Amino acid sequence: MESKILDAGGFEYQSFKMNTMRTGFLWILFMLPTLTFSQKQDFETIEKEFLNAFEAMDIPDLQINYVNLLQDISNGKELTKQEAFFQEMLEKIKNIDSSKLTDHQWINYEIINYEARLNLERIRLEQGWKEVDLDDTKSIYTIPNGKNWYSYLLKRRVDAEVKPKELFSFGLEEIAMVKFNMTRLQEASGLSKEEFQEYLVDKAFYFENPEDIQKAFEKIKEEVGIRSKNIFPYISEIPEVNIARGSNQNMAQVPAYYSNNTFFYNIFDKPFNKRQLGWFYVHEGIPGHHYQINVNNIIERTRIQQLFWYPGYAEGWGAYVEYLGNELGIFKTIYDEYGKWEWDLIRSVRVCLDVALNYYGWSDDKALAFWKEHIKDQDDIGVREINRMKRWPAQVITYKYGAKVFLGLLQDAKSNTDFDFKTFHHKVLEHGDIPISIVKKMMKKK
Repeated sequence: MESKILDAGGFEYQSFKMNTMRTGFLWILFMLPTLTFSQKQDFETIEKEFLNAFEAMDIPDLQINYVNLLQDISNGKELTKQEAFFQEMLEKIKNIDSSKLTDHQWINYEIINYEARLNLERIRLEQGWKEVDLDDTKSIYTIPNGKNWYSYLLKRRVDAEVKPKELFSFGLEEIAMVKFNMTRLQEASGLSKEEFQEYLVDKAFYFENPEDIQKAFEKIKEEVGIRSKNIFPYISEIPEVNIARGSNQNMAQVPAYYSNNTFFYNIFDKPFNKRQLGWFYVHEGIPGHHYQINVNNIIERTRIQQLFWYPGYAEGWGAYVEYLGNELGIFKTIYDEYGKWEWDLIRSVRVCLDVALNYYGWSDDKALAFWKEHIKDQDDIGVREINRMKRWPAQVITYKYGAKVFLGLLQDAKSNTDFDFKTFHHKVLEHGDIPISIVKKMMKKK
């Protein structure tokens, strides 16, 4: 159909020279909607084909533990079928002009392109896989073709644009930035470095009674809820988030987490650090995970979108809103803000260590030495996190990288004289969690 229209355009151009300028322009204006309709119609066929075929192939979900992921590798016949399908999809969308599509079709177009390329990379790795004994106490670097597997998992979990070496440099930059902010707050306290560190372990910063923790979180929830209405869209449509003490021993290693409309805080054998209150709540509750998950239920998301989940967006969003502590009113003292940077330092160090362990092949001892260089007196957490990064390669980077992208988009938006937080967040959220690189293209397109 498209070639016929172009042929007709060539014929009409001869008429255009013989007729008046008015007649020619009227013809062009008449033909443009037809071209647009054709593109939309052709793409609708591709969308249906992708949706039906992808669901029928029943590709295993991405496992967070790399050993489980490798145990799910499909057989050769299935991989050949998958490869042919994704290659065919890339060929078909080459003929689509994405600028002619609706917003939702454009998102689907980008996701089909994104998923086809990533799946072809996965298939090539799986086709070359030779079964070996697997042990998740060792990093993915130690398996055959381990560096390439890790590079793929970075793309799958974080974003298709990321590269290991660049992420290691990013981690170093973030460590320096976080330390600068921590020093800024220490100097603002009027205390020396030694006095400041001694004060941070004072019992005034810790809760012993679970009831006091509950009351503190309920108060933060109320205050943040009021402020969020002026910063984020859809707030009035978001169901209330519950707050409860955690009882799951399997989650005892984290101070707080979110599950099934509930924000859980943990207090088992150690007191609860008050400096964790504000940023923990906004990360897990509103406007963090509880909010973003429920926004997905409010907005219109296509069936193709619902096939996939992108950790770089979801975890990045939770980390991003922590940086809005002043706007959300959670940084009432310099110590409240300092608590956010304390954990941000851990996240930043983890970016470097995740790449170091899984791409450069660092030993546990070398990784722990790097940890100690930047984080003092928390070696037990360091050992725990090193083991986690070996089991779950690339997962910890999603927080920092996603937050970086959202903060960059926010900075760009603030350069406009008509900047408004709610409008900005509406644009970022209106299609739900999609790959971070597609979010950037979407914002540029808007």
